Amino acid sequence: MNAERIDVEAILGGSRGALARAATLLENDRTGASVLHEELLKHCGRAHIVGITGAPGAGKSTLVNALLAALDRSGRRCAVLAVDPSSPITGGALLGDRVRMADGGDSERTFIRSVSSRGHLGGLSRTAGRLIDLFDAAGFDPVLVETVGAGQSEVEIARFADTSVVVCPPGLGDEVQAIKAGILEIADLLVVNKGDLPAAQRTAHDLMTAPGLRRRGGGQVPVLVCTATTGAGVPELLDRIDEHAQAVGRGRRLRQGQGQGQGQAVTQAKAQVEEQAPGAAVPPPPATDDELFERVRAWRADGRGVALATVVRTWGSSPRAEGSHLAVEQDGGFIGSVSGGCVEGAVISEAVAAIADGKPRLLDFGVTDEQAWAVGLACGGRVQVYVERVG
Repeated sequence: MNAERIDVEAILGGSRGALARAATLLENDRTGASVLHEELLKHCGRAHIVGITGAPGAGKSTLVNALLAALDRSGRRCAVLAVDPSSPITGGALLGDRVRMADGGDSERTFIRSVSSRGHLGGLSRTAGRLIDLFDAAGFDPVLVETVGAGQSEVEIARFADTSVVVCPPGLGDEVQAIKAGILEIADLLVVNKGDLPAAQRTAHDLMTAPGLRRRGGGQVPVLVCTATTGAGVPELLDRIDEHAQAVGRGRRLRQGQGQGQGQAVTQAKAQVEEQAPGAAVPPPPATDDELFERVRAWRADGRGVALATVVRTWGSSPRAEGSHLAVEQDGGFIGSVSGGCVEGAVISEAVAAIADGKPRLLDFGVTDEQAWAVGLACGGRVQVYVERVG
């Protein structure tokens, strides 16, 4: 398959056949994928990207199915990218998310694409960004992106989503404190699913009262209770998602370099690493210092508070070298990397706090290689990160 056989105009015109063929080309990174992606980027920036993430068994797919039904009733065209985990033995995936969305996928206004993570760490697949751009260009709004069952450190969805919805199962209890420095802190909306279970209201209360959870724009992150199987609470969740879209706008991934310009360089760099080690799960390449500091200058010129995180020391295995940077603006937008996804959520949260109080921080993260796999981290070793407000 090559780029000439994919009709971009057909994609823009709503052809489901052309859309499916383009998704296959982009997902498998076949010859012509980069050319097609560059053409699609000219038409991106209209869709509201909604990330749906959370622990395995929280009911993410069932909740997405309920959202699809509500969106279809309102006459909106919606696309779903559902990422399933791949087997470490066979490399295959069941793609069970699609099965759970059978009802929502019946409408002509809905397009669902299930993909395997193929060993990529962070909760998404390596080519997820290209598929999101495809659905954006094709005119779907919103685009729902469901991650694999995520642990504390799988926060890659925050790089792509305009609105991040973290779905929590009832009965978290003390685990709220244990996992807050990670996936909970990327949430724009927190949803306790399976609201008909006795522990649901207690979990919602724990989330609302947990100290240190990340705030957006100075307000507490909303906590909602839903029962996806019955649809209870789903209209309210959709209203909150739409409200957040009005507040923050669309195209966050493009503003941060995930689509335009830098997006192609990121994709190409990832492909080069995989060519050197086929099938290996690799962290995303960091932005160059020039790109990062240009972004910092733009944020400051826009009157936004900015903090800079810098790796000052590493021990053992670490995917980022000493001197690596992560820049964060006051509402949590970021560029760069200090660990390849392991501790970004916690560092971003501390950076937002540093912007608010002006106090620098020296952060220390560490885990053995054996413990890394047990807790779902992408790397072992130890890293020390210095965070300070810029200006």
